[in-house]
Amino acid sequence: MRDPETENLIVPDWPAPSDVRALVTTRLGGVSQPPYDSFNLGQHVGDDPDAVAANRARLRRYLPSEPRWLEQVHGVDIATDDAAEQGKPVCADAAVARRAGAVCVVMTADCLPVLFCDEAGTVVAAAHAGWRGLAAGVLEATLARMNVAPARALAWLGPAIGPKAFEVGDEVRATFLADDPGAQNAFVAREQAGKWLADLFSLARRRLQRAGVERIFGGGVCTFSDAKRFFSYRRDGKTGRFASLIWLSDGP
Repeated sequence: MRDPETENLIVPDWPAPSDVRALVTTRLGGVSQPPYDSFNLGQHVGDDPDAVAANRARLRRYLPSEPRWLEQVHGVDIATDDAAEQGKPVCADAAVARRAGAVCVVMTADCLPVLFCDEAGTVVAAAHAGWRGLAAGVLEATLARMNVAPARALAWLGPAIGPKAFEVGDEVRATFLADDPGAQNAFVAREQAGKWLADLFSLARRRLQRAGVERIFGGGVCTFSDAKRFFSYRRDGKTGRFASLIWLSDGP
C-alpha cells in the first residue's frame, strides 16, 4: 500500500553511494493553515508553533534522528556534527556530517538548497545558497569543511526560484562579475534599465566547477512557478519553508 505522505516528498535523483540518504519536502501533507499551507517547517515565519511542531514530527518519521535545525542568515558559517556542538542553537548556512544518522538540513523558499556527498559515502553536507550566500562563497566553504578532494565530491541542486522569475538589480550582477566575468552568461537584461533575470542554478554550477566539482546534478525545478508544490517568498511574501535533508545511513 502506498503511503500518501511519502508521495509529497522528493528523493534526489543522483548517483550517490547507497549509504547516503536524502529527501526534500514540499508544501504538501502538513497541518499548517494558509498562507503556510500546509507542510511548513519554519518556526520563524509567523506560523502557529503547534502546527510547525506537528509538521516536524511528521517529517521525523522518515529520519534517523532530529535534524540539526539552523538559524540561516545568508552567510558562510558551517555547522558540524561534533558532539561538543550538539544541543546548542547554531547560526549557520550549511551543515556537514560524518557520523551515521546525523541529519543535515537547510530550509528554503526560493533560495537554492545544495546537497553534497563524497563518492565513498563518508561525509555529507547541505548548504543554503541564495545569491548572497553564493557570492560570499558558502558552497566553497562547505566543500572545505567536508575536507574531501572536490573531484571526489557530488553535488545536487534542489528546487529554487528559476531564471525566468528571479529579477535582480545591477548591484547583484556586478557582485558576481567582479569575481567571475564569465558569470555574465547567467544574467539576461530586462526591458527596464538596471534590471536582470538571474539564473541561480547556473551561478551555483559555475562556483562548483571553479572549485573543482565535476559531478553536479539536479537544478531547474522552479519554486516560483510551481505554487502547488513549493513555498516561494518572492511570489507570496508571507509563506512557509520547505526542507532539504541529507544523512549517512546507520543501517541497511
